[in-house]
Amino acid sequence: MTASSDNVSRIHKRYTLTTFTPTSPYVSLAISIVIACVIVSLSDLYYFKSSDSLVFNMLLIVAALVATQFIDSKLLKTNHSKSLHMSAFGNLLWLVTIIGGLLSVYVFAKPHLSQVYIAEGMLLFAGFRIGLFTSVIGAKVKTALAVCLIQPLAMFMSFVPPEQWYQILSDPRGIIFGLVFIFLGTAWTILTDRAAGKVSNAHKFLQAYIAAATRNDASDMETMMEARSQPSKVSTFQILFKTKNNECRLVLPDVHPGPFHPIGGSNITYLIYKNLNSSAMVMHSVSNHSLNLPSKSQVEQYLASLQKSSTIQQGFSCTKPVTVQVNKARSVGLLFDKTAVLILSLSPHGMEDVPTYVKTELEQYGKNRGFERVLIVDSHNAMGEEISKLDADDLLKASKSNLDTLITKEAMPMEIGFANAENLKIETDDLGPGKVAIMCMKIGDEKFFLGWADANNMQNGLREEIASHFSKNGYNLLEICTSDTHYKSRNARNKHGYFEFGSLSKSDDASSWFLQLAKKAEQNISSSSFELLAQETTVKVMGDKQFEDYSKSLDRAMRITQGFLVVTTAFFFYTMF
Repeated sequence: MTASSDNVSRIHKRYTLTTFTPTSPYVSLAISIVIACVIVSLSDLYYFKSSDSLVFNMLLIVAALVATQFIDSKLLKTNHSKSLHMSAFGNLLWLVTIIGGLLSVYVFAKPHLSQVYIAEGMLLFAGFRIGLFTSVIGAKVKTALAVCLIQPLAMFMSFVPPEQWYQILSDPRGIIFGLVFIFLGTAWTILTDRAAGKVSNAHKFLQAYIAAATRNDASDMETMMEARSQPSKVSTFQILFKTKNNECRLVLPDVHPGPFHPIGGSNITYLIYKNLNSSAMVMHSVSNHSLNLPSKSQVEQYLASLQKSSTIQQGFSCTKPVTVQVNKARSVGLLFDKTAVLILSLSPHGMEDVPTYVKTELEQYGKNRGFERVLIVDSHNAMGEEISKLDADDLLKASKSNLDTLITKEAMPMEIGFANAENLKIETDDLGPGKVAIMCMKIGDEKFFLGWADANNMQNGLREEIASHFSKNGYNLLEICTSDTHYKSRNARNKHGYFEFGSLSKSDDASSWFLQLAKKAEQNISSSSFELLAQETTVKVMGDKQFEDYSKSLDRAMRITQGFLVVTTAFFFYTMF
C-alpha cells in the first residue's frame, strides 16, 4: 500500500463513524419517540412516584419532540433528517442518565432517588447538541449555545409536573453537572475545529464530506480539494482493435479512480468507457490515490483530451498469451509488435495497489530486452492488504520471465470479438454502471478470453470460480480485471466502505454473465488490426501531501475526541455518586 493509499484508508476508517446513524430518518424518529416514552415512564414511576398522567405525558413529550425537531431544522437551516438523527442519539444520552441514576441508588445504597439526574440528562443532551450543531451542521458556537436547550427544555417541561420545575432546575448539583457537560461540548467543538493544521477548517471538511456522502452534493468537497491540487502530466495508452464492422479497445489511464464517491474522478472508469462508445475495458494502471482528479471540471478536461490521442504504433499480429506463475504471483503477457502488455495478479490471495517500483523496474527491464514499451495492468481482482516485499518480488520475477518468453514467441494474425453487458439484465450494487465486458482473441488456432468488471476489486476466489466455469465449458479465460471504480450506487455499511464484486453477486450468476458474453464475443470475432494510441494530458491531481494533511488533521481531531470522551465518561460516573 502506497503512502496515499494508506492515508485514504485511514480517512475512510475515520468517516465510517458517519455511517452510525440509522438507515432512515424515519427510523431515527421512531427511536426518539420510543426513548422519549421510556424516559416519561421511568420518570413518572420512579422519580415522581405517580402514573396518573403517564399516557398524557407521553403524548405531550412526543408532541414537544416532533415540534422542536422542525424548529431545529428551520433555525439551523439544515435538512430535517439531520435533526431526526441528532435527536435519537441525544435522547438516548438522556435515557442513559436517568437509568444511571436509578442504578446508582442500588449500587451506592443511596437513601433516596434524586431528581437531579433528570436535569443532568437534559443538560447532557444540550451539550451533545452543541457538538453536533457546530461540527456536522456548521452552526457557529454562539448559535449552537443559543438553541442547544430548545428541544431538551421543551421535552422537560412536557413531562415534569410544573410544580417541580423550580425545585429540579434550582438544584445546584444538576445545574453544575449540566453546565460542565455544556462546557465540555463547547470546548470539544472549538479544539477539534482548530486541530485542522494545514487543512483550513476540520468541521468544514466534515460537512463537505457528509454533503457528498448523504446528498451527492460534491461541490464543497471538490472546491476544497481542487484548491489544494497541483497540475501534473498524466499519460493514457489505448490499444485500439479495428475489425471490419466494430472497434474495441484496452485503455490504461495513469489517473486513479477516487477519492470518494461522488467526488472528482470516483466514476472516471465508466465515464471513459461511455466516452469510448461502451466498447472499452478501462484497466487499473500501476497508480495510486495521489493521481486522483479532484473535481468534475478536471475529469471533463481529461476526457476531452482522449479524443486527441496520437497513433504511435500499428499492426495486424500478436503473440499468443504467456502466463507465468511464481508462488502467489501471476503474470499474463501479450506482445503487440514491440509493445508488451503485462497483467499482474495475486488472486486468489489479496492485494492492494501494485507498488510503483514494480512498474519502474519492469519498464527498464523491457528496454534492456529490446521492447519499445511495457504496459502494466494491475488486475485488482482480490481483496487484500499492502503487498508484501516478497509478493512484489515474485510479481517482478514472474513478469521478467514473461518478457523473456514473449521475445521468443511468433507473432500471428489475430481476430477480435467484444461483448458488453448492456443487453444483460444485471442489477447488483457491487458493480458500477459499466457492468461487465469480455474480449475474445483468436490467435493462431486458439481462442483466449479476457474479462473486465467495472467494480472496486473482487471478492477473493471469485476469479477462480469463474475461470473454473469457463474451463468446464471449454473456454480459456486468461484473466478478469476490475476497473477499481469508486462509484457506489448506495452506501456500504462495512469496513471497506464499498461492495467488492462478489460480495452481493452470487458466484454462479457472475460466472453465467461472463460465459454468456464470451459466447457472444466469440460469435462476433473477425480479423483485426491494432493501433497503439497515446496521449499526455496536464490536469490537476491531488498528490500524496493532500491526503496526508487530511489524515493527520483527522487523527488530531480523533485524539482530542477520545480525550474528551474519557473525561466526559469519567465525570458522568462521578455524578452517579
